[in-house]
Parts: sequence; structure tokens; C-alpha cells
Amino acid sequence: MFHRILVAIDGSEHARRALHEAIDLAALGNAKLTIVSVYQRPSTLLIGGPVVPSIDMGALEEAMRREHEQLLDGAVEQAPQDVSVVKVLAEGPAGPAILAQARKDDSDLIVIGSRGRGEMASMLLGSVSHQVLQQSGVPVLVVHVEADAQIARAGA
Repeated sequence: MFHRILVAIDGSEHARRALHEAIDLAALGNAKLTIVSVYQRPSTLLIGGPVVPSIDMGALEEAMRREHEQLLDGAVEQAPQDVSVVKVLAEGPAGPAILAQARKDDSDLIVIGSRGRGEMASMLLGSVSHQVLQQSGVPVLVVHVEADAQIARAGA
């Protein structure tokens, strides 16, 4: 049985499904649940190329931070009262941040959605779930969303 479960969320359908699985596992095993959301500081190279755009980068970063905090708050609300939940907002590349948090918490299971970013970004940057799966020293549960559920939500 698992005692310290870490689940990574990013607002995607796969992450929502992973959260539900992690909550169920934590409730069944009376485990501590850590919910982590990772944001990365915006880069002018990603926004407008080498020319610095007229964007307030501090305000953009704060907006990203608030969005991830709201994700975490919503995730915590989904857990039953009898499940011990800790929320963590991390900054940096998602894979390394998730792995670092799992080591810090001495997690014995990581739960993560199979996809979180767009398909093109995953091809270019590598899948976060794949990186976590390959580099984790503890079991990793990679959660998929059924194709029908994805199609139904995409059409809504």
C-alpha cells in the first residue's frame, strides 16, 4: 500500500483524471496526498522572439502563478475531509520540479496524466509524463483519458 502519493496537475483532462485516481488511492490506503502544480516563468523568446515585446512580464508571471494556485485550490476541494492533502506550487520545468517534489516528500507513488501539453509541444520538448516515468525512483501511475471522453469534450 502507498503512504505518500504525489499527483501533478496542470488543468488538462488527463490531469483531472489523474487527480481523481490519486484521491481514490489516498482514501483507500489512508495515504497523505500531495498535489503539485508547476508553472514556468514566461520567456520573451517564447512570446515574441528575440525582440522584447511590450508585455509586462511580471504581470504575466503573476497571472500564471494565480492560475496555478486556483487549480490547486480547486483540486484540494475535491478531496474528502478524511484525506490528508498538501498543495505545492512549484516553478520551473515540469518534469524536474515534479521529481524534486517527490524526493522532498519521500513519495512512494507519483500519479500523472499521460498528456498535459499540446501534441506539438510534446513532440518538441518531450513528454513530462515520459520524463517522470523514466527518471523516477518510485512507481509512477500514468493516467490516460478514454478517447471517447476526449472527443466529447473537444466537441463541447
